[in-house]
This record gives sequence, structure tokens and C-alpha cells, in this order.
Amino acid sequence: MNWQAFLLVSLLAIAPLAAAQEQAFTNRATELRDRGATDAKVVTSLPQDTAVKVLARGGAWTRVEVNGQSGWVSVFALRFPATIETGSSSSGGSALSGITSFFGGGRQAEKPATIATTGIRGLSPEDLKNASPDDAALAKMKGYRADRGTAERFAREGKLASVSVDNPQGGNR
Repeated sequence: MNWQAFLLVSLLAIAPLAAAQEQAFTNRATELRDRGATDAKVVTSLPQDTAVKVLARGGAWTRVEVNGQSGWVSVFALRFPATIETGSSSSGGSALSGITSFFGGGRQAEKPATIATTGIRGLSPEDLKNASPDDAALAKMKGYRADRGTAERFAREGKLASVSVDNPQGGNR
């Protein structure tokens, strides 16, 4: 095995470790929690633009480490830096492009960029077929509703103004 092949295999072997330890920043003030849930105990508060090290991801929560403390932060409170390519290249955008450029690929310089993305999965037909009603949750939600008089009183006390918005399908709402 030549040294270039050894180096390539070594880089591919450590790539998952590097990805698991990526850096992110808080995009607003948020809380570091002891588990990934809104009712979890708050470990500490994090101001906007705090650098964190990502340890794991799980649904809407990301396990991070900051200042020697680890905990969970909502994925919506994080932004992840990325690099984007400038210019054009004939070799496409393969996952190994960074490694191949090390061995003499002709890519142009990359510049840092900040991209915030979050994937949200919808319900599949099977999810809908297997769904079961939660009567307790429905009863709880019904407890939050307000009648028209209560809503109007709340709006008056809060000095809220009525705004008419055009409906794209016609009419006002």
C-alpha cells in the first residue's frame, strides 16, 4: 500500500469522529438542558452566538458541550457553519472532493458561510394509518380555548388592533 492510499484510508476512518464533533453556534439566547425535552432541568443559560461542540443529534434536540458542561439544546436554537464552493468545477460535488483536492485536484478556494437548516419529517401514510387518538391531550387542548367574548376582552386589554388581511383565494379574513 502506498502512502497516498494509506493517508486516504486514514482520513476516511476518522471522518465520522470529526463529523460527530462539529461546531455550532446559538442563534439566540437559549437554555442548556440536562435532557432533550422542554420540561428538562436547565443546566445553564447560553447567550446568542455561543460556540458549542456538537456531541450527538436526536430529533429536535442536539447534545452539545460548552465550557466543560454538556447538555441538550433545541436544534432550532443552533446554526451550523458550512463551506461553499466558489467558481465552477468539472469534477462535481462529491463527498471526497476535499480529499482529492489535497492530492492535486483543481478546485478553487472555498469561503466560509453560515447556513441554518433543519429537516422536519412529515407523517407517512403508515403513520396516519397507525395513529390513535389521545383523548387526554384533546381534553387538555379544549381547556385552552376561549369564547369570543373572552378573546375580545383579552385583545382590548392588550391594546391589540384589528387588521384585515387579503385572502389570496378572494375575500378578507
